[in-house]
Amino acid sequence: MQAGLAGFALGFSLILAIGAQNAFVLRQGLRREHVLAVVLVCAFSDAVLVAAGVSGFGALAELVPGLERVMRYGGAAFLLIYGARSFWAAWRGGAVLEAGHGAGSLRRAVLTCLALTWLNPHVYLDTVVLLGTISAQYEDRLAFGIGAVCASFVFFFALGYGARLLAPVFRRPGSWRVLDAGVGAVMWAIAANLLTG
Repeated sequence: MQAGLAGFALGFSLILAIGAQNAFVLRQGLRREHVLAVVLVCAFSDAVLVAAGVSGFGALAELVPGLERVMRYGGAAFLLIYGARSFWAAWRGGAVLEAGHGAGSLRRAVLTCLALTWLNPHVYLDTVVLLGTISAQYEDRLAFGIGAVCASFVFFFALGYGARLLAPVFRRPGSWRVLDAGVGAVMWAIAANLLTG
């Protein structure tokens, strides 16, 4: 039980920070578009990564030094492009609101979510490396991993479906522009951190 609670607390704290994936889930929740599919993709992806980390895959990053560099620069390039798209959407304004009325397909939402999840180096560092390393400190690594996976499911469902409470705020076009600009700034900040860290 102690290992499970520790896994839940650490897993929850790691995914709490707003990043590309969380911003996308928030946007889908605000739009009420494909929310179930998006939160399930995020939660199950985290479950796979946590399982890989807890089962010892985290050591691979230490054994293959070039892997971390490839993940870092590839992720930074992806975040720069995604951030630029967010800034463009903020500048245009109206197109974002039209897309909020159902223009996005399920396929596009799922593929975007998969890209934001699996192409983000921070996801690997947090779930595979960090959680995998810390789980080794517990005798019951399985309970630790289950706790971390439960944290992902709780967080993503709360974010995706809780975003509806913010819907009245985002009925104003200016709010969407601020959100898009904020998402772009976060993406570029994370990319800069990856490139300089």
